[in-house]
Amino acid sequence: MARRDSTPDDRTRDVRTPGVFASSSRRRVLRLAGGGLALVALTAGTAGCEEDATDVKDPGRAGGDEPKGGGKGAGDGGGEGAGADKKGQAPQPLWTKPTSAETYGDNDELVSAGGVVIASGSPLAALDAATGGQKWTLPGGAVPGAPLLLSEDTLYLASSEYDGSVIGYAPASGKETWRSRLGKEYRQPRPIAVDGEQVYVIAEILEEDGSSKTNVIAALNSTTGRVAWKEQRDVGTEQNGIHAAVRGRHLVYTDFKKNLTVRDTASGGQVWTHKTTKTNYGFFTVHQDLVIVPQGNVLQAFNLADGKEKWSLEASDGSLFREPAVLDDVLYIADSARTMWAVDPRSGKQLWKSQALADAGLQVPRQYVKAGDTLYGATDLDKQGGIIAMDARTGAVRWTFNDNTGDYHAWLVATDGKRVFALHGKKLHALGV
Repeated sequence: MARRDSTPDDRTRDVRTPGVFASSSRRRVLRLAGGGLALVALTAGTAGCEEDATDVKDPGRAGGDEPKGGGKGAGDGGGEGAGADKKGQAPQPLWTKPTSAETYGDNDELVSAGGVVIASGSPLAALDAATGGQKWTLPGGAVPGAPLLLSEDTLYLASSEYDGSVIGYAPASGKETWRSRLGKEYRQPRPIAVDGEQVYVIAEILEEDGSSKTNVIAALNSTTGRVAWKEQRDVGTEQNGIHAAVRGRHLVYTDFKKNLTVRDTASGGQVWTHKTTKTNYGFFTVHQDLVIVPQGNVLQAFNLADGKEKWSLEASDGSLFREPAVLDDVLYIADSARTMWAVDPRSGKQLWKSQALADAGLQVPRQYVKAGDTLYGATDLDKQGGIIAMDARTGAVRWTFNDNTGDYHAWLVATDGKRVFALHGKKLHALGV
């Protein structure tokens, strides 16, 4: 009999760890809590945008400790007016548009697909990636805190009507292409992950009096919409704060209770679960047959098949690892000492380590995308932050971009390979690469 998610008796006490940035923690709690609230959506105006001046900085291309040198200049990667210039200055935006964005600082609130870029909000608007012109809108918008979940050709959203539906849309046109309902005995199903065959959701299980004490995780067939399987999670687990990913036969997710759980995608049966010792609010990354989790000053990789540790890496001087990302078979992660790491995700071997962020006095990125040989990081905090462009081979800082609005929202970044999209509060910028 498969083990189930951790019960309340297994909970570990949530103590704020010294060195974790307090503003980041508060924002993450707000985002995760927002995932479980039926908030009143406020429609932001979409006209009369005031084009703020942008702040572009050249930190002197400060580099990492290894390898040294190499790489193209910051302006070698784009057409005229598209990329950074030869002096290492950040590019001026290709376009800047106001949005109806309502974000809580998670990575799945800004996406690009089908020639459009979409920021979570109400109404939900898709802007043309090349021009910033509006392509389509959904009046009901996105459910606050629920992810914008993309497969290869479908955008999956929790229904803004709160009718128990999960709906799929064509990103390019906004047309509905798929719909499923878990059942009337469940409330507010939210998509958390998708693969080539199934959409995975979390939902509350309703009691007779309309309350809810437990929740269910389920798989919906992405062709027919039928329920493939559903498994009740233990009392005390929550549907809020879920981060999930799929690799082959394994669905892996974390939650607000610091559980790391892997299930079989075919049956829903639990393969294994671990209690994480430190919290970074549930962020992890997967690569091939491994799940990689930051836990305080240790970065650990576990086999998806059995939960056994494959490798671990320790930060120096007690620094705490932040949010990780695997891009083009390289694991990128920063620590609280503002050191940037590149690691082989298969072995845990350090490829390079850079002090360029600290040398330039910049904030630590919490989200990454990659285009060409440039790694773009988005920071949680605005001051000394924004979008940071780094040489993906050395960690050298090429430039930073900031819109100088002073908005308290976290920066979010996405790319279509031709442009980098930077969302800050309700302003969306397109930058050339």
